[in-house]
Amino acid sequence: MKPYDLIVIGGGAAGFFGAIQAAENRKDLRVLILEKTTKLLAKVKVSGGGRCNVTHHCFTPAALSHHYPRGQKQLKNLFYQFSAADTVSWFEKHGVQLKTEADGRMFPVTDNSQTIIDCFLKAANEHAVEIKTGMEVKKISRALNQFVVHCGHEEYQADKILITTGGYNKPENYQWLVDLGHELVPPIPSLFTFNDPSKEFVELMGITVPKAEVRIAGTKFLQTGAVLITHWGLSGPAVIKLSAWAAEYLHQQNYRFTALVNWTGLPELQVRETLMQLKLLSGKKGIVTSPQFDLPRRLWEFLCAKSEIEPGRAWSEIPNKHINKLIEFVYACPFDIQGKTTFKEEFVTCGGIALSDIDLKTMESKKVPGLFFAGEVLNVDGETGGFNFQAAWTTAWVAANTIRIKAGT
Repeated sequence: MKPYDLIVIGGGAAGFFGAIQAAENRKDLRVLILEKTTKLLAKVKVSGGGRCNVTHHCFTPAALSHHYPRGQKQLKNLFYQFSAADTVSWFEKHGVQLKTEADGRMFPVTDNSQTIIDCFLKAANEHAVEIKTGMEVKKISRALNQFVVHCGHEEYQADKILITTGGYNKPENYQWLVDLGHELVPPIPSLFTFNDPSKEFVELMGITVPKAEVRIAGTKFLQTGAVLITHWGLSGPAVIKLSAWAAEYLHQQNYRFTALVNWTGLPELQVRETLMQLKLLSGKKGIVTSPQFDLPRRLWEFLCAKSEIEPGRAWSEIPNKHINKLIEFVYACPFDIQGKTTFKEEFVTCGGIALSDIDLKTMESKKVPGLFFAGEVLNVDGETGGFNFQAAWTTAWVAANTIRIKAGT
């Protein structure tokens, strides 16, 4: 059987993007995608609530790289080769228009992830990229200057291989890559929500505060943005971003820590001065019935109750000790977090194949010439908001362009 020029292992975002780019670059390349499951582009399908958050409207490489807790320095250089703006152009060229939402996230104008899936399947078909599902790779070996990919009873040969298997939550799933000499940074979860088993705030579930700040007590970890109160604890962009930056620390703590929520997003002094001024100037005005800092009424009433402020009491009637309690709960409301909730279909890992094993100018393995890596299989991960897909597009594009140049060598 004639060897393939390129075998891509993994039928997800990075895999399809790399395969298509390689095939477009060299029309004569024989390309095969091997996917271990029966589902192609599974994460693309569920991303962004089924809309597919393709990238983020951050077109400056240096600024874009600041959204990656792992791989920031390396990705900055790679983004100069293929940026978020290049992603937008690539999809436009392939018939998909993207739109930008207020928070910078970019989606297809159809608001349907199937648009991206159809784009990839169409392009793969046009360039004769072969696709085989149900092919779990067990081992890669070498024979007569060719790679041999072992999938149970099936074997395939190739000149070059691109690994785009995504992130796994178990180290043993990377063993076949470790066997080739690569270092594994143990995988742990990134991008998750915080569980509060006390359920103290459960009656407020569904409330969103758009400009809050979340800190992890005793550390410098903090993020600002929207916070959502859920039936299990805390969620929303600020919480999920915080989970990415603090992923290693929180894992070490076994996900038991105190989260402090500043519902206002304002400095403590400003919160204190505002509430003390109200006590002095608002006189007979009811405190519980006059929410401050644009907080949702139910949340404000709840924080007042926690501060032992009775309904119907006026600002001038409240002792300073209760005002101080209210300041605390408004500025640094404590949540005793015990555990996390990850997005199973959109599972993102902190960890993977060490970047020190990769030539970051080409995405080729330093340990195994002719073997390339792209996407989340590497120790690279970003915040929520399209950043993980952008890392996939960029690393796959760089790998594909190197493969084009080296094809046949």
